[in-house]
Amino acid sequence: MPLYLWLIGDSPLRLWGLDSRQRLQRLLPDAELVEDPTGLPDSARVLLVHGDYLFDPRLIRALSDAEPALLQLPAERGSLPVAALVPAPMANAVSGHIAAGAEDTTLPEVVARLTPDQLCPPYQAQLLKAEPAFVLPLREDNRRRLEALLFGAAYKGITDLVTKWVWPVPAQWGVRACVRLGISPNQVTALSWVLAITAGLLFSQGQFGWGLLLGWFMTYLDTVDGKLARVTITSSPFGHLFDHILDLVHPPLWYLAWGLGLASYQPLLLPPELAPAIWLIFGGYIGGRLVEGAFQLWLGRFGIFCWRRIDSFSRLITARRNPCLILLSLGAIAGRPDLGLEAVALWTGVSTLFLLLRLGQAGLTRLASGPLTSWLAEIRRDPPDRSLAVRWFARG
Repeated sequence: MPLYLWLIGDSPLRLWGLDSRQRLQRLLPDAELVEDPTGLPDSARVLLVHGDYLFDPRLIRALSDAEPALLQLPAERGSLPVAALVPAPMANAVSGHIAAGAEDTTLPEVVARLTPDQLCPPYQAQLLKAEPAFVLPLREDNRRRLEALLFGAAYKGITDLVTKWVWPVPAQWGVRACVRLGISPNQVTALSWVLAITAGLLFSQGQFGWGLLLGWFMTYLDTVDGKLARVTITSSPFGHLFDHILDLVHPPLWYLAWGLGLASYQPLLLPPELAPAIWLIFGGYIGGRLVEGAFQLWLGRFGIFCWRRIDSFSRLITARRNPCLILLSLGAIAGRPDLGLEAVALWTGVSTLFLLLRLGQAGLTRLASGPLTSWLAEIRRDPPDRSLAVRWFARG
């Protein structure tokens, strides 16, 4: 059945460059925007949304796919309706209640009355966190808080320690600058490609300081492009692939280039000693990625780092690009870039062995107890779980 979008009210407040109308149209590109549902086929579905509120994108997408439902917020007296999905013949009546902020007790029982928590569970498999969905009034004096909320909602909960604790504030500055200058996520990713290639060339020439400077800036842009795409709702299959290929391919090539650049530091690391380190890095890197893929494909249907809390903690320091770049940086600062590469090789081997162990344990658990579930989907809300893992990972 066709879906029509009807905006009730229209706040002029722009968040990350988008007003309510633009944000909703990007969230639901296949829905046709209407100003009056009169004349629509009775079979048509109409999504009514109060334009003076900021909605968690998950709520809009979930409501558009739901059975007839009214989304309402708890209020001092009764409930406050803010959005609804109803058949076209009901749309005019429901719109009056949403515009007036009055609870509608006349809707038939086939229209479910849902709160944000009932419509959208906190667990987000794609962003590796558990965070309640939000609906908040759009006000000019609250612009920065609302933009920060949207930015936080776009940030992964389980990631490495640099992305989690170093980049959030600078990345928000970068996203704001990109929005102001009209720079697209794909343009940021394209610059990341240039920096990644240039850093690799510098590493191969033994120019480790300049290579690290460009490499760290590239990792910063790798955080910016994804957040920019999410807050401006400009994600695309091409953009995802463009970014994912870069993320997947460049780390081991950087380590190889670093090894080639060590020729100028002989005899700190002799060529016969270099080959085993490179083989261990490549084997461990590929093996770790295969373990992650095998877990998601055959066991969990979610990432291995979301299975148990220990796995989420391990993701902070596992041998991915940023933790390994820390080791290379420490080696370069100490004047022993050879030891930095050897540390990456050792840590890659240890991390892959740990992942293999966790994959085996997950397989045994699956055989003994049935399908696996993520700890993020099992967080207690009443009483609230205030553990360190929840504080660090569940809320971004």
